Parts: sequence; structure tokens; C-alpha cells
Amino acid sequence: MIGYYEYETSPRKLKPEYEPGRKKVNKTTKKHLANKKSKVNEYSKKKVKYIVGILFAFIILLTISYRYSLINTKFNEKESLKSNLAEIQKQNAQLNLNIEKSTNINNIEQQAKEKLGMKKLDNNQKVYVSLPKQDYVESSAEEVQTEEEETWWEALINDLFGK
Repeated sequence: MIGYYEYETSPRKLKPEYEPGRKKVNKTTKKHLANKKSKVNEYSKKKVKYIVGILFAFIILLTISYRYSLINTKFNEKESLKSNLAEIQKQNAQLNLNIEKSTNINNIEQQAKEKLGMKKLDNNQKVYVSLPKQDYVESSAEEVQTEEEETWWEALINDLFGK
């Protein structure tokens, strides 16, 4: 009476065909399950390899982009320093030109006359001094003695031997 229903209010089989938890496993199904597990393991290994490869590529690209950003930062810094150098050189050239203008002898004479009220000497303002034609050299009465400084090891040896 397998597979027949009892006639009651709820239909149920006397002996169900499917028993949970129990499977009939033959030798062929064991091999099939082992092959299936090995295929699943191979598939999961391939999947892990792909994920590791993608992560490795991502890390390489991230490193390259980070280095590019560092290079870009240094380049911008170099360019700003270059522009500052150009400004400073321009100011230096202008200051040199101003110095050359102000050190012109005619300009100095004009500034002395206008600002300081100076004028050229007259003959009555000049004083002449007569000096003898002979040069006199006197030697000093003392002898000059030069002392050489001792090095640290000479001082140590002198201290040890009491010199």
C-alpha cells in the first residue's frame, strides 16, 4: 500500500516516499558527489584567484595614481618657485638700475648741491702743508714673540710630563 492515501479529512500517505535526512547513496553517487565537491572547490579557487588578481591590479593602479599626484604636487611647487624667482630677478634688475643711476658722478654732485648745499672749493679755502721729503722709520724697542697654540694632544703630553 505504498503511495496510497488514507481516506480521512486530511490526505496523507501511509509511508512517505521522501524521508528527510536519509539519502540512499550508492558508489556512483559518492563519486559523483566527490567530483561535484572538487569542481566546486576548483571553481571557488578560481574565483579567489580572480578576486586576488583584481585586488592586486587595483592596488597597483592606486599606487600609480598616488605617485602621479605626488609628482603633480612637486611640479606645481617647482613652478611657483620658478615664478617667485622670476619676480625676484626682475626686482633685482630694477634695483641694480636704480643703483647705477644714483651712483653717477653728475647725479651725486647735483644731489650734494641741492640737498646738502655744498659747493666746490675756492682757492682761498685751500690750505697747503709742507712735509719734509725724508721718510723716517723707527724700529720698536721690544722684540715681538709669537707663540704657537698647542694642540690638545701636545697639551696632554705636557701636563703628563710636567713641562
